[in-house]
Amino acid sequence: MRRLRVLDIGPGQGTQALRLARAGHLVTGLEADPAMLTALRAAVAAEPADVRARFVALQGDGRETGRHFGPACFDVVLCHGVLMYVPDPEPMLAALARVLAPGGLLSLVVRNGDALAMRPGLLGDYASALQAFGSPGYVNRLGIATRADRLAPMTTTLAGIGVPLHTWYGVRVFTDTAPDHALAPADPGALATLLDAEDAAGRNDPYRAVAALLHLCGLRS
Repeated sequence: MRRLRVLDIGPGQGTQALRLARAGHLVTGLEADPAMLTALRAAVAAEPADVRARFVALQGDGRETGRHFGPACFDVVLCHGVLMYVPDPEPMLAALARVLAPGGLLSLVVRNGDALAMRPGLLGDYASALQAFGSPGYVNRLGIATRADRLAPMTTTLAGIGVPLHTWYGVRVFTDTAPDHALAPADPGALATLLDAEDAAGRNDPYRAVAALLHLCGLRS
């Protein structure tokens, strides 16, 4: 197995980053929020010694990666659930492209601006659904006003920074209206069926276009 150099921007408690470190990859988590950084470091400290040795947790902002890293020093850069909190995504994306090695993968998860009316509409809040059409942003489940991205402009932006879009997926097609406290099905078979249905919808048109989130994968040219 090739050992990849991975940078995770805004890893939170490290759910995805730690899985990569456990798989043998060299992972750096760059977290701006002090409380989340404390939680991340605690999670890393609970891991076996070999995983801890492959994980570095730093405080910092993804827009300022040049302060921490040289050019082309990562094979994979993850930025999942972060761009919606950034007023202008282009400076951050350009900074992430700079630290990505040629042929490297930039993985983004963004709020789907083309489907903002779906959740309120399916929940029966038709007034909010009408307001969502053409809106540049939304209020998330934490009550924070955030920004959304649309596939076509993001495709143009990624091409402009030298990381053209390679493929994309929809995330949370069928499950976006589940309440925050909802538990995953206890039955392994039922959970597998749910995940398979989401995976199929997220890979195929027209379903992926109405997903709550978009997973965009760009390759460094």
